[in-house]
Amino acid sequence: MFGSYLKIILRNLIRHRIFSFINVIGLAVGITCFVVLTLFVIAGLIALLIALATVSYQSIKAALANPVEALRYE
Repeated sequence: MFGSYLKIILRNLIRHRIFSFINVIGLAVGITCFVVLTLFVIAGLIALLIALATVSYQSIKAALANPVEALRYE
């Protein structure tokens, strides 16, 4: 079954070379764009999470600090 599908695919690739080439190039460009955009979005989300964690830590640290102690060392 799979062998007959493979024969049909190869036959059509050979018969319609230019059309097949355009389709394969378009598919490759589409997959490449998807991967690059996905990596960009993931990097942005990671940077956002790091910034959120840093700001949250500093806010909690400032809220728990004694203001008298902070003024004493200035």
